[in-house]
Amino acid sequence: MRNAISIAHDGTRQNEVPIGAIVVCGTSIISGANNRTVRDQDATAHAELIAIREACAALDRWRLDDCTLYVTLEPCAMCAGAMVLSRLQRVVFGAWDEKAGMAGSIGDLLRNPRMNHSPQVSGGLLAGECGELLKEFFGNIRSGSL
Repeated sequence: MRNAISIAHDGTRQNEVPIGAIVVCGTSIISGANNRTVRDQDATAHAELIAIREACAALDRWRLDDCTLYVTLEPCAMCAGAMVLSRLQRVVFGAWDEKAGMAGSIGDLLRNPRMNHSPQVSGGLLAGECGELLKEFFGNIRSGSL
């Protein structure tokens, strides 16, 4: 998670919402990304989707069934759907997202028994630190610092 937090900080320097994600296979980091919605002018350029795409390319396969994704914020519906479709073995997230989180906050797409795959899910890892990144970022926007 510390690597995902570091990547989230990189996003802040690019005026992106500070969310970072990495995909780990075994003991190796396969990919990592921060949000790029502003930079790419793409609503789907979330850190998780980019990290999943890069991991699939690096491993030359679409199934990530032996991989873990770490992300600093609870995944939204779009990202949770991609996690299910890519067959991630495990998803670990930091801060809970009471407005859009789909791993327990407003819904739970990742553990829905009707889905064809359900990764193992762990939430709240370094939640305070991950949440503070977001609070600071949006506080700076409100104060005009960004």
